[in-house]
Amino acid sequence: MDCYVLSSIGELDEQQEYALNMMAPKLSSALGINGSWFDMVATQMEFPPNLPLKIKQIWENGKAKADAAGYSVDPEQFAREFVDTNFPT
Repeated sequence: MDCYVLSSIGELDEQQEYALNMMAPKLSSALGINGSWFDMVATQMEFPPNLPLKIKQIWENGKAKADAAGYSVDPEQFAREFVDTNFPT
């Protein structure tokens, strides 16, 4: 889930992206869903199509506020907190 959020905000690093793309065929076979790893997560979790845009808007708004206040924001921390808040286990 963290990678889904990071990808939505354009902060997923190349190594993570590569690893997820390499896993996609096995994931597709296991889940019976076609598409990229990102699309499979969205399908499996039944996310609305506009969720990545909403996540990005939340990130950009929060980052702008933090920047204005002189704080830095860690994308990975944002992803963890977003997942913990919106998808509790």
